[in-house]
Amino acid sequence: MKKRDRRSFQLSEKQLGYAMVLPSLILIFAVVLWPVAQSFYNSLFDYRLNDPTRSQRMLSSNIDLERYVDNYFYINSQLNNLSNETDDADIQQSIRTIHEGVEEHHSELISDEEINSKVEQIDELLMSFTPVRDSELKYAKIDNDFAEDYRQDLLSYSEELSAIAESSGNEKFQQTADLLHTTSGNILESNFVGFSNYVDYLKDARMWSSLWNTTFFTVVSVSLELAIGLGVALLINRAFKGRGLVRTSILVPWAIPTAVAAMMWGFLYDGQSGIVAHYLSALNIIPGASWLLSTSSGGMFSIILADVWKTTPYMALLLLAGLQTIPNSLYEAANVDGANKWQQFWKITLPLLKPAILVALLFRTLDAFRVFDLIYVLTGGGPANATESISVYAYKTLFAQQNFGEGSTLSVIVFICVAIISFAYVKIIGSDLFDRGAK
Repeated sequence: MKKRDRRSFQLSEKQLGYAMVLPSLILIFAVVLWPVAQSFYNSLFDYRLNDPTRSQRMLSSNIDLERYVDNYFYINSQLNNLSNETDDADIQQSIRTIHEGVEEHHSELISDEEINSKVEQIDELLMSFTPVRDSELKYAKIDNDFAEDYRQDLLSYSEELSAIAESSGNEKFQQTADLLHTTSGNILESNFVGFSNYVDYLKDARMWSSLWNTTFFTVVSVSLELAIGLGVALLINRAFKGRGLVRTSILVPWAIPTAVAAMMWGFLYDGQSGIVAHYLSALNIIPGASWLLSTSSGGMFSIILADVWKTTPYMALLLLAGLQTIPNSLYEAANVDGANKWQQFWKITLPLLKPAILVALLFRTLDAFRVFDLIYVLTGGGPANATESISVYAYKTLFAQQNFGEGSTLSVIVFICVAIISFAYVKIIGSDLFDRGAK
């Protein structure tokens, strides 16, 4: 019986394979897909940290109880005092009506036991001049219809008091009107916008411009890095005196942090004292020394040149690893058959180097498409957003403007583009590699 039980719990080869892959899938989801899922969720909201009415993701109406309780205390006292500011019976009646309306809405609000409890706790904190740091205490969900009615009534009360202030010339009426208007902003509407952010960005010229800048930068820089890197890899793959020193020195640009390299190139490109700008201008390669960082085409040329210098060694390193897997016996046989170096390159080196080229292109294309630090430090996306990549645009929207909804939308767009690039490389360039492996 025991032997049968043990056999019944044995996994099949397929199930065992899935069981071994499962931890990797969980790790990928936790490290990669979960942040993307969070960004996608944020992109469905008009979520802005610099706007108190949109500083939370709200699927329904909410009220900022901290601000509301503080404002409500002053509304009561000011409305009581306004009655003593005039002898006009009609104005006094209007003030009483406004006061009764506010009290009626407030009573309906605190009729909810949970909200009433929060209001009491917040009131105690405010009396002791203690800020409310708990978001669960600070915000409360309220009925959408009640929120709309209360907000509209507060706005109408504010307009009525503003009219009285204008006719009477009494600033105290206007102060109370402003307070009522501010309080209406404490009642927060749902900021769920669905796919509106995506629709808006499909119409956004700046987004398309940054996407074009990113694509142009990626295509040109990666193409140059592949061509130069292949040449460097072929050179250092040969046996010659001092090869180790040459290999080490070639890797120096890649070892320098990108931000440091960008600052260094910024000094070299400077129109007044930059040595690179001076010699390129002296050789008539560029129109003038200030052209590199002050014009649209010059800015793009500058970041491409800096990126090619920085990451060509990385490309060469990957291709060198591929070259060293090619057996020398193939070249010896080709020499016997009378093939020249050019024929050996096209018939032996390039076909057998294809897997390494795929890996190098895939890694560098994805890295180049997500370029941020080089552009941000060197040009800041300028001049006039001419070198702004989509990653830089997303950063400015997320952190400079603190617009998490639209910034997350741009982040998701970057992820989609990267996923398309990865699929295209594997499907178009690498499909035959996997087919050969399967055979």
